[in-house]
Amino acid sequence: MEKKRPYITISLIVINVIVYLLMTIAGGSTNPNILLEFGAKDNALIAAGQIWRLFTPMFLHIGFQHIVLNMVTLYFLGAQIEYIFGPVRFLIIYLVSGIGGNIASFAFNSALSAGASTALFGLFGAYLALGESFRDNPYIHAVAKQFLVLVILNLIGDLSGSIDLWGHIGGLVSGFLLAYLVGVPNLGKIPMHKRILAGIVLAMLFVVIYLTGMKTF
Repeated sequence: MEKKRPYITISLIVINVIVYLLMTIAGGSTNPNILLEFGAKDNALIAAGQIWRLFTPMFLHIGFQHIVLNMVTLYFLGAQIEYIFGPVRFLIIYLVSGIGGNIASFAFNSALSAGASTALFGLFGAYLALGESFRDNPYIHAVAKQFLVLVILNLIGDLSGSIDLWGHIGGLVSGFLLAYLVGVPNLGKIPMHKRILAGIVLAMLFVVIYLTGMKTF
């Protein structure tokens, strides 16, 4: 398969940078009021009906260092995942993982939050699923093991800071299940029973975790 330019990855980076610049012009990306205006995750507002706040936070960043780190990660990781899964499947994994991470954050983290890391952890999760499904592929297996170590170290680091641990876990699990659900024809066939089971589990998790968040209001 000819390796094409990762247009979806690049487009996502451009969108994130544009939103960051707009937030900076509006008053600063670290300003809580600006974050709320642009769609950061706020549990009370989501419970009040602003469900779109489960989607928009993945395009917002709090400060320059935050967006630089996430966009560099998105470029290198996203290019690989987009190449393996194809642009449409990659975009589905990215966006739905971001939503999954924000649902988990809504249920288990009361703080205002934003960032692409929910979706980025979904990409890590997708690669871990590849490592399980295509363990006979030496390259996939080796990279998946490296990503697993990186994910574990990141999650341990989340415990000692103000980072949204639950958002990361939610994105990771969502991406893992989505990789099975959407399939990866560019690499090989995933058994249909695994794809169906992954879809059922993902849908149930979204509903149960969202309802868990709603119980606090």
